[in-house]
Amino acid sequence: MKALFTIKSHPLLFTFMLLLTTLVNQAYSQAKVEPWGNITGIRKHGQLFDFESSIKVFSDNGKHIISTGKERQRPHFKRNGNIQEVTTSIDSLYLDEQVKDAGSGRIKVNLKLSAHADIVMKGIYFCITLSDKEYSDGFLRMSGASDSLKKFVNANNTYDENNIAGIEFKSISKQLKISFDEPAAVMIKHDTTHGKTELQLYMAIKLNSLHQGDIIEKTYTLKASGQIDRTPVNLTLNTQTQGREFDGLGGNFRLQNPKNDPQVIDYCLQNLRVAFGRVELPWRFWQPNRDIDPIASADSGKLHPAILKAMQMAHRLDSMGAPVILSAWFPPAWAVTGKVNYQPVNGIWGNPLNKTNMDAIYKSIADYIVYLKNKYGVEVKLFSFNESDLGINIRLTGQEHDDFIKGCGAYFAKRGLKTKMLLGDNSDATTYKFIYPALNDAEAKPYIGAISFHSWRGWDNETLQKWADAATQLNVPLIVGEGSIDAAAYSYPDIFQEPTYALQEINLYTRLLAICQPLSILQWQLTSDYSPLIGGGIFGNNEPLHPGQRFWNLKQLSITPGGLYAMPIRSDNVNVSCAALGDNGKNSYAIHLVNNGPTRKVTLNGIPTSVKQIQVYTTNKKKAMKQSGPLVVNNGTVTFKLPATSYITLISR
Repeated sequence: MKALFTIKSHPLLFTFMLLLTTLVNQAYSQAKVEPWGNITGIRKHGQLFDFESSIKVFSDNGKHIISTGKERQRPHFKRNGNIQEVTTSIDSLYLDEQVKDAGSGRIKVNLKLSAHADIVMKGIYFCITLSDKEYSDGFLRMSGASDSLKKFVNANNTYDENNIAGIEFKSISKQLKISFDEPAAVMIKHDTTHGKTELQLYMAIKLNSLHQGDIIEKTYTLKASGQIDRTPVNLTLNTQTQGREFDGLGGNFRLQNPKNDPQVIDYCLQNLRVAFGRVELPWRFWQPNRDIDPIASADSGKLHPAILKAMQMAHRLDSMGAPVILSAWFPPAWAVTGKVNYQPVNGIWGNPLNKTNMDAIYKSIADYIVYLKNKYGVEVKLFSFNESDLGINIRLTGQEHDDFIKGCGAYFAKRGLKTKMLLGDNSDATTYKFIYPALNDAEAKPYIGAISFHSWRGWDNETLQKWADAATQLNVPLIVGEGSIDAAAYSYPDIFQEPTYALQEINLYTRLLAICQPLSILQWQLTSDYSPLIGGGIFGNNEPLHPGQRFWNLKQLSITPGGLYAMPIRSDNVNVSCAALGDNGKNSYAIHLVNNGPTRKVTLNGIPTSVKQIQVYTTNKKKAMKQSGPLVVNNGTVTFKLPATSYITLISR
C-alpha cells in the first residue's frame, strides 16, 4: 500500500504552507489606520468592519474633551511590515500607537503614553465609536463584570462599570470583540452631537492626573467578524441623458523643490495624458516694487529664477495641448494690507488686498499674462487667487471676491486678453457660500470662465451637489482645482503608499465624476510635493523612482478618452461607486468603478447595442492597471467579477 502524502511528513513544505497561510491572512485582514492614529475599521476579505477609535482626554471637570483627529495634531505615520505606527501628542501628552495585523480579523493595539509635564485631568480613554444604526438593536456582554452583564444584554443602554477585562458587541451581521491586557473602568454612552446617534465605548487608560515623566502602556486586542457581503451588484447605465464634458485628468505643477520636482514631472508627463495644468504666478518675485515696470525689468534680464521656471512649466504644458490655469499664492507686500503672513497669525491666514492699489494689482497680473504670451506663446485660460476663502495666501470675503472678478476681468478684457476669471478656487467644498455673491451677480458673469473648488474636505453628496448646481446656473465648466484627500499628508508621507489611501482617493474622484461632472480633476500635485511616485530621494526614500498604486489609479483615470460627457449610472450597492462618461455620436464610453468591499459579481445593463466589446483595466494592491477582457456585450449587458478593494475601468471597443 502506497504511503499517504501529508504536509507534516514534509517539514519544508509544511513551513512554506504555514508562511503562505500567514500571508493570506494578512492580505485579507488589515486594520484601517488613519495617520493621526484613529482606527476606522478592520478589513476582512475586502469587507470593512467599520468603527472608529480615538484617544480622548477629559478635563478635570469633565466638560472639555480633546481627541485625536484629522488636522487636530501634528502626527507622524510609518509602516513596518504588518505594524502601522503613529506618534503624536495632545498638548503635553505624547502618544505612541502601534497597530499590528494579526490575521483572521484580529489586530493588536499597543498604546504608550508619556507625560512631558504635569497634567490635571479627569482621565484618558481609549474610545471606540460604533454606528448606532448598526448596533442600536444589538447586544453586548462584558468579561469581569457583574453576573447580569456576563450574558448578552441590550446595547442601547448606558453602562458604567469597573474592573472589566473585555467587551463584545454583536449585531445582526457584525461582531466586535475587545480584550484588555488588564482590567479597566468602562463607560458606554450614546452620543448625538454630530447629528446622528453613535454608540461610544470608553476604556480608561488612566484616571485622575499625570505627573511629568509618567509613562503608561496598554494593549488591546480587537477582533472583527461577521457576514462577508458578496451580494451581486447591478449597474444601470443611461446613455440617453448627457451632462457636462470631461476632458480628462489634470495636474498641479507648482514648483517648490528644484532637486526632486523635475524627475516626477518628467515621469508624469511622459506616462500620463494630462488634459489640464495649473501653475503658479510667483507674484512677489514678478513685481516686488509697485513703481517698477515688471515687463521692462524682465526684458532687461532681471527675471527671477522662480518666474523663469514657472513660465517654462506653463510653456511645456501648453505645448502638449493642456490648457493652463494661473494661480497666485504669495503676494508682493505693496498689494496687501499689513505685514505679509506666510503662516497663520492668531489662527488667521493671509492678507487682504490693498484696495488703494487695485488698478496696480490688475495691471501687475495682466502684465505677467501678457509677458507669458509674448515670450512663450502661452494663452492663460483662467486666473485665480489660490484658496482666497481661507487666505492661502490672499484673503478675501465673498463680496471682495465678486468685486475682484468684475474689476480684474474687465481690465483683462480692456487689455485684449482672453483669460477669464476662476470663480472660487476654494480651499475645500464646504465653503461654497463664498462664491454666492459672484454667482448671483449678473455683472460678474461675463468674466467667469469656470468654477473651482479643492477636494480636501466636504465629500458628502449634498455639499458636492451645490458645486454642480452652481456650474449649471452659470453654464460654465466646473473644475476640481486641487484633487486629493488629506491636505496634511505631506507631513506623514508614508501614508501615500497605503492601499487604503489610494482606494479612498480614487473613490472620491469617481464620486466627483458622477456628482460634480467636472471638466477636469487636477491632481495635487504631479511634482515631488504629495508625489504619486515612490523613491528617487523623495521624502527621504532612496529607492529607484517608481510608480505606486496612486499613480496607477491616476494613469487608469487618464486613459478616459477626451471629450466624453457625464452620463447617469446607478449602483444598487453603496459599496460600489460608479461614474459613466460617453458620447453617443462617437460610440465611445468609459465607466469607472470602485469596489470598496469584497469580491463580487457585477451585471452592467444599458450598454448601447452598437457597443460589442468592453476592455477592462484593474488597479489594486497587487494589480497595476492590469488589462483583461475584452468582455463581450450581449443585448446591452455584460457580467463580470469585481475584485475586492479595487478600481476598475471599462472602455468600449
